[in-house]
Amino acid sequence: MKTNIETKCVHDGWAPKSGEPRQIPIIQSTTFPYATSDHMGKLFDLEESGYFYSRLQNPTNDMVAAKICSLEGGVAAILTSSGQAANFFAVFNICEAGDHFIASSSIYGGTYNLFGVTMKKMGIECTFVDQTLPLSELEKYIKPNTKCIFGETISNPTVNVLDFEKFSTLAHSHGIPLIVDNTFATPVNCRPFEHGADIVTHSTTKYMDGQGVCVGGCIVDSGNFDYMAHAEKFPGLTTPDESYHGLTYASAFGKAGYITKITAQLMRDMGCIPSPQNSFYLNLGIGTLALRMKRHCENAYTVAKYLKNSDKVAWIHYPDLEGDDNYELSKKYLDNGSCGVLCFGIKGGRSESIRFMDALKFISIATHVADSKTCLLHPASHTHRQLTDEQLEEAGIATDLIRLSVGIENVEDIIADIEQALANI
Repeated sequence: MKTNIETKCVHDGWAPKSGEPRQIPIIQSTTFPYATSDHMGKLFDLEESGYFYSRLQNPTNDMVAAKICSLEGGVAAILTSSGQAANFFAVFNICEAGDHFIASSSIYGGTYNLFGVTMKKMGIECTFVDQTLPLSELEKYIKPNTKCIFGETISNPTVNVLDFEKFSTLAHSHGIPLIVDNTFATPVNCRPFEHGADIVTHSTTKYMDGQGVCVGGCIVDSGNFDYMAHAEKFPGLTTPDESYHGLTYASAFGKAGYITKITAQLMRDMGCIPSPQNSFYLNLGIGTLALRMKRHCENAYTVAKYLKNSDKVAWIHYPDLEGDDNYELSKKYLDNGSCGVLCFGIKGGRSESIRFMDALKFISIATHVADSKTCLLHPASHTHRQLTDEQLEEAGIATDLIRLSVGIENVEDIIADIEQALANI
């Protein structure tokens, strides 16, 4: 039976049989025994499916991954211990030393450092590009060893909307997949596979959890990219893996090959698996995701209009505001609005922005974003403080930029707190 996304949020991933628990069960176990040595051996050789050690797979985790996979319209998915782990695995699964990939410069600062610093030490080169460049200019950054392109549906913290048509055209014309972090939009507001993306990642820590209680991530594969058609580019998927007796993922598992490789190889070796308890909490959050996203967007739009009309605000950026640089892209790709995150600057620059933040009452200064409580931070001083001024400029992050994550409280109370803080500057 085909269901809408609100119903999927509640029901998908776990279909209990008669007498089974109605809620997703927490399988809090490291190991799973079998009656015969031969059966266990077949699991290790990937000849049979099943669970034997939670560092690779766990039933609770897989149930929640299946729900997110359904929400995104993918063929296979895996949960990770964080959004950072999800982005790392998504790229590292198809890139190795000597390879190159492209990423938008308008991405979360932690991901920027992961790609530009840590993965560089592993011999993987990332070129950061201005995502507003025309296709003809972006073409110049493609190299013979370019293996994928990465962007965010809505960038953190600059809330710029990715032009899927442009970037999927760029990727597919060169036989490489497009990876999109869909954290801010969530599948409620955007389903990137419908716009040409091949792989989707999430920091489930954000809107999917919704309460700020558990760190986590997810990778979903569309199954649409044909790795065997470009076999020479992706030897990790299209040639035998000697650590599994010469098994070739893309041919042995078809559309599930990409996620199977992450599970059997990267999880095996790095173990970035979430705890089943955290996955249980995540599932509770996803149950109300569609309801919450509607309220987040409504509140953020109201707050954005208030800030736009304030004589103490120098500028504001929110994709759903008419006249915003990203308004047309938002209408094209985001079905139900963008998200609850916006950014703005206070007249007087960095010092006045900080003074404003320190004067707030219940709106908290927090590293977090995209949960039920309104919070904010100053990226140049917090999440992006490792970047140089030049890198900040390249990422489109002004030194006075405040990232405001609008929660689901009464919007009049949110505006009242902002108003009294503005009165202090």
